Amino acid sequence: MSQPIRRIVTGHTKEGKAIFTIDEEIETVVIPTGDAAMATLWTSASVPADCNDQINGRIRDAGTTLKGGSVIRVVDMLPGASSPMHRSASIDYGIVMSGEIELELDDKIFKTVGIGGVIIQNGTIHKWRNPSPSKICRIIFVLTEAKPFEVNGVPLTDEMIHD
Repeated sequence: MSQPIRRIVTGHTKEGKAIFTIDEEIETVVIPTGDAAMATLWTSASVPADCNDQINGRIRDAGTTLKGGSVIRVVDMLPGASSPMHRSASIDYGIVMSGEIELELDDKIFKTVGIGGVIIQNGTIHKWRNPSPSKICRIIFVLTEAKPFEVNGVPLTDEMIHD
C-alpha cells in the first residue's frame, strides 16, 4: 500500500501555552467498495470551528461530509479503480499529492489532474478514476458542508450511483 500519514496536532495548556498534543502515523484503510483506501485526519463539529473543543477530531463520527462541520481526509485511489458517481452538499478542496486522477462530470466529460493539482468541487456530481494500472493516486481532501445548488428553486440531492 502507500506510505503512512504523519499527523501532528497542536493545542493549549490550561495557561494558554501552545503544545503538541498528538504526533502519530496513520495508515489508510481500504473502504468496502474496494476502490480506495482512506484515513480521516480531523473533523470539526462546526464552521467556524471551536478551538475549545477538546475532542480528538479524528475519532468524531463523519460520513463523506459532516453536517455543519468540516473533514480533512487522505484518499488513496487504488490503481485502475474508480469511485461511484456521487454528489454531496459540500465544497470540497482536493490536492493531488502523488499519481494522477481523472475527474469525470456529467456526460462523461473529464479532466486529468496530476501532482500539485488542486480541484474545487462545488457540490457537483462527479466520479474519480485512477488511470494508472500500477500506481496509487493520493489526494488530500478538505470538505465543508454547503447549501446545495438549486435548479429552479429545487436543491440538488446527495447522490451515490454505483455502476
